[in-house]
Amino acid sequence: MSPEIVKALAPSGVLRASINLGNPILANRDAATGEPVGVSVDLARALGERLGVPVELVMFDAAGKSVEAVVAERTDIGFFAIDPVRGADVAFTAAYVLIEGSYLVREASPLARNEEVDRLGISVAVGKGSAYDLYLTRELQHAQIVRAATSPTVVDTFMVQQLDVAAGVKQQLEADQKKHAGLRLLPGRFMVIQQAMGTPKSRGADAAKALTAFVEEMKASGIVADALLRHGIQGASVAPGIN
Repeated sequence: MSPEIVKALAPSGVLRASINLGNPILANRDAATGEPVGVSVDLARALGERLGVPVELVMFDAAGKSVEAVVAERTDIGFFAIDPVRGADVAFTAAYVLIEGSYLVREASPLARNEEVDRLGISVAVGKGSAYDLYLTRELQHAQIVRAATSPTVVDTFMVQQLDVAAGVKQQLEADQKKHAGLRLLPGRFMVIQQAMGTPKSRGADAAKALTAFVEEMKASGIVADALLRHGIQGASVAPGIN
């Protein structure tokens, strides 16, 4: 990449990458070492190598906090679900991974389909500032949204507050389902999340284009698919390339 692009994406000489540990599909901590691992970590390091600069991984426990760091330019890039609210300040690439959003309910719940959730008297737990929060805030007209502090604490909030529905990453909900008896996932999905890379819009159009080209190369070369396989990620797929 040109010196101008390097300066735009890593003005401090270090590529600071927001890593959201609240989404297990994107990043997690290695059980043995405690170090961050995952597809977003791999992409951040690959971009740093391409730019020829060291990479600083800045960890967050929630997507909203990760976005705020990029918007405030405390970090240079991040890995987020594409959303029009976030798009006001963040220049997104096309998606590199597609993730399903699901609903979790109790076995005794009368709810059987995703379409039945948006009713008066139904309470839905969701991670504050997550893609699910942003989406459901727009889409739900009747159900009440209750925001947990982070996405990983959604099911705890759902259980403690005796709420009707928990919403989030399907894989996270499946993991929580194994920890608590008497829970079930509603069939299908209520949304497909497009996970992309993003950088502050203030970095300029050329920087955004360069980041988009990088993501397309990572998809086309099989690097994203290899990362998902290597990290044992199921339920997520490589997004199609852009024309």
